Amino acid sequence: MPPNPTPILLLTRPEPASRRFAADLAHLDLEVLISPVLRIVPVAHDAARLAAARGLVFTSINAVPAAGAGRGRPAICVGPATADAARAAGFDATEGPGDAARMMPMLDGLGQGWLHPHGAHVAKALPVPDMVVYDQLPEPLDAAALAALAGTVPVILPLFSPRSAHILSGQSAGARAPLWLAPISPAAQDAWQGPAARLAVAPTPDAEGVLSAIGQLLAAEQST
Repeated sequence: MPPNPTPILLLTRPEPASRRFAADLAHLDLEVLISPVLRIVPVAHDAARLAAARGLVFTSINAVPAAGAGRGRPAICVGPATADAARAAGFDATEGPGDAARMMPMLDGLGQGWLHPHGAHVAKALPVPDMVVYDQLPEPLDAAALAALAGTVPVILPLFSPRSAHILSGQSAGARAPLWLAPISPAAQDAWQGPAARLAVAPTPDAEGVLSAIGQLLAAEQST
């Protein structure tokens, strides 16, 4: 093995989100493995209440399919991917800054009739009436991901939420590979319950911040 082997990037978000993220890192020419540790499953909800809402707040792209036709209604969306999905569904989407905490000023003065459809597990409660429309069920890592963790090449692990960090830390227990963590937030870092050979917390709690953290990890490798 070369002294400084090129690390493997292991993406564990649901596959569509992982593929979007991988495309943003294509210029780094890393080996990319995609093995989601969460599966998005719709749950029973009051579709009529969603359809009657004056406007919707989307903190995840995964809630958009449950909302039905937008019919030109306003939607405040956490970030660009969610806003694009909402527009495709017919909503008049406003793009947010990338995370729920920084969306808070956008929610001031919304008035009655707004609704926040979301998953069963949320990182931050919003001051908007809400509804659970999907669940995020744990999924086991696949054989390729487990083989990478059992190897000797460093594995970069972006941690996009406290829940996925907690699940992934359990599934990677006993890994032989050096683990380079890129948590999206201090909360995601705190949810990690295993060792880390290197750590770079995202400077902003969004995909761009995680990209920056990965850049920091790679820059540290190049300087050694």
